[in-house]
Amino acid sequence: MADKASFSSFEDTIVHLDVKDYYGRKLQKTSDLKSNACVAPAKPYPKFILHALRKVHADVTDRYYGCGLVVPECLEGCRILDLGCGSGRDCYMLSQLVGKAGHVTGIDMTEDQLEVARKHVDFHMKEFGYQKPNVTFVQGYIEALTEAGLEKNSFDIIISNCVVNLSPDKKRVLTEAYHVLKDGGEFYFSDIYSNGRLTEKIKNHKILWGECLGGALWYKDLLRLAEEVGFSPPRLVTANIVTVDNKELQDILGDFKFVSATYRLFKVPKDSPTSCKVIYNGNITGAEDSLHFDCQYVFKADQIVDVDGELAAILTHSRLAQDFTFQPPGSSCEPCGFIPKAPCEDPFELAVQLQGPVSTTGGCCNAKSATCCK
Repeated sequence: MADKASFSSFEDTIVHLDVKDYYGRKLQKTSDLKSNACVAPAKPYPKFILHALRKVHADVTDRYYGCGLVVPECLEGCRILDLGCGSGRDCYMLSQLVGKAGHVTGIDMTEDQLEVARKHVDFHMKEFGYQKPNVTFVQGYIEALTEAGLEKNSFDIIISNCVVNLSPDKKRVLTEAYHVLKDGGEFYFSDIYSNGRLTEKIKNHKILWGECLGGALWYKDLLRLAEEVGFSPPRLVTANIVTVDNKELQDILGDFKFVSATYRLFKVPKDSPTSCKVIYNGNITGAEDSLHFDCQYVFKADQIVDVDGELAAILTHSRLAQDFTFQPPGSSCEPCGFIPKAPCEDPFELAVQLQGPVSTTGGCCNAKSATCCK
């Protein structure tokens, strides 16, 4: 796989050029951001993630502009693709979690960001104790993954952290992600969403687009696009309200509201699903006692849980299958009293449930937040 690729049919749009300029030249460090859509976490990360982050070079961390914690479970030995990897912070964190047998590929269209990421490959491999790199950085577009040299059906997991909103063609991003995922693969990503379709004035505002607000997708459109592409229905994991303290930007945004939300989409068969009982075995690092799958299901170790056909298909065909014991419908085993929460598709509704009343100040993380942004 080459570090750089030539593109036969995909070309920069005005949006791409503006984003390259914003993240490659105008932003030199996190403090240069002009809104609080991306802020520091209000709560600490899990210990094993915090330990991994501490080993990332300061130059890489200083050029980091994320909006959510994008670390799914069960990563050892996996092949992971990071869309819009920027300076490579998440790639280097994940490099430690996948281990020597796994591999992490980061793709970004901004050469200035990739220069920072590539500069520190040798440092990180020495720091992690690896004899050869398990990280590759590729210059390319998230709307044209195969043109960048990434093979179809080659990744177990794709992550993305506050990047899809920067693309002018969200459906093409989802389509490309679907193509390069293996069967049973997962697209686990955090992004900014709006409570309605934004006006052309907002979408054409360069700073708002660069700050991850002008390109925000209406969350209902995500549900529609995922289905059109072929993914299983999006599973909402967590959400945090985003507020904008910059008065000039807020005046342009008007009554539109924004949320940082994490979803997981799976590439699984569409055959008739069958409900079943499952038991989480408790073998996943960092989730030995319980597995927070999404906002509806938290699987406690050794507890029998009824799951519907849609979730059964995901658990059966994904990498998570090895961590569950499956009981057929009608088995004599009875559930242990676990009742899943009602399904929630609205990230704004979930954010209020998790955070309580929305503060008029502060970013997408606050003191009551159940999870943290980056």
